[in-house]
Amino acid sequence: MSTWSTHTKLDGRPDDVIDVLTDPDTIRRWSPIDFELEELTGYRLEAGSRARVAGRLAGRSAEFEVDVRAAGEGRFALTATGPVEIEVEYEAFEAGAGSEVWATVSVRGSGFVGRLLAQATDALLAAGALDMALGRIAREVEEFARGPVALAA
Repeated sequence: MSTWSTHTKLDGRPDDVIDVLTDPDTIRRWSPIDFELEELTGYRLEAGSRARVAGRLAGRSAEFEVDVRAAGEGRFALTATGPVEIEVEYEAFEAGAGSEVWATVSVRGSGFVGRLLAQATDALLAAGALDMALGRIAREVEEFARGPVALAA
C-alpha cells in the first residue's frame, strides 16, 4: 500500500470544507479522477452512506463501491473498493480566520490488474493530482464561504 498526503490553508470554516467534500455535484469539480455517480443512498455523502461510481483509471473502465466512514466535525473519510482499494481522509482544523486542511490517500491493489491500476494511481498522485485536487477544494470552499454574490443593478 502506498500513502500520499498534502495540506493547505484556506479561507473558510472546517464545516464549509466538509460541505464541499460531501456534495456530489461539487465533488465532480475537484476530484482528481473523473467519475459518474451511479447510485447514492441519500442526497449527499454522510457517515454510513454508500455510493457506486464509475469512471476511467489508467485508460480502463472501473467501478467502485464507496463507503463513507466519517462526514462531519472536521473529518471526511471513505473507502472506495473496486479494482483497487482507495482510502481517503480529509481533516479540517480551525487556523486563524480560516482552516488548515490535510488530505491523505492510500492505494492498494491486489492481483495483476489491481497492482497495475494501483501503480497508475500512484503515478497520478506522484504527479501532483492530490495537490491539485486540494487546490480545487480550497477554491470551492472559499467560493462557498463568500456566499452568493449580489448582482449590481
